[in-house]
Amino acid sequence: MLILLPPSEGKTAAAKGHPFELSELHFPELNPAREEVLNALAHVSSQPDALVSLGVGASLAAEVERNTRLHNEPSAAAHTVYSGVLYDALGYRTMTPAQKRKADAAVVIVSALWGAIAFPDFIPAYRLSMSVGLPETGKLASYWKKHLPAALDAHADGHLLVDCRSSSYAAAWSPAADRTVVVNVFQERNGKRTVVSHFAKHTRGELARHLLTRRGKAPETPGSLLKAAQEKWQAELAAGTARKPHALNIILPELAG
Repeated sequence: MLILLPPSEGKTAAAKGHPFELSELHFPELNPAREEVLNALAHVSSQPDALVSLGVGASLAAEVERNTRLHNEPSAAAHTVYSGVLYDALGYRTMTPAQKRKADAAVVIVSALWGAIAFPDFIPAYRLSMSVGLPETGKLASYWKKHLPAALDAHADGHLLVDCRSSSYAAAWSPAADRTVVVNVFQERNGKRTVVSHFAKHTRGELARHLLTRRGKAPETPGSLLKAAQEKWQAELAAGTARKPHALNIILPELAG
């Protein structure tokens, strides 16, 4: 089983530590592409219109400025740098050593800057979304769609893929549909199902934690993934097709009041 996650928009910068080394990251075949994006991001971030180009507000100016010197910034493990609703719910820090080793091996983070990395990879905090287009690369989802298959197709071969990515990050790599399950989260409201972004992120994080910490064999099929999810939630499985992945639909109860 592999769990595909998006990065978090918010990141916790390392207070100290050595700068990142491309040679130490997972999926080293992506390093030339990573270097190209790093250089393009540094250039865009140094321009007067950097905030507009990166689609962020003035409150994030310091984070954009940091993009110009990422090679010299302290780095930390990705599971520490990425923060926010999904990662808080996953709760890596509170896992046992055995559970952390499982997470280190099973989680793949699809990133606008790095393409794909794993939890143990040391990275600096940065500001870049997959929806952004850089002059040297074009739209990043399209850019990485050209590079990620060479690194991830073989890595994913034979695994069930639990896809917890948001749509912009899912666009960067499309694994084989027959062994991919996209995770959707709905909430019951007045008898109708609606998508609520905050709860979706939180629940995907909780699902990832449940899969990494539960006893027993990791799910190997969409059906066994459904059974694992039903240990905690009301859930349904929508079968995929040759081109469309399966979908695990988690239904949260209606909020009281």
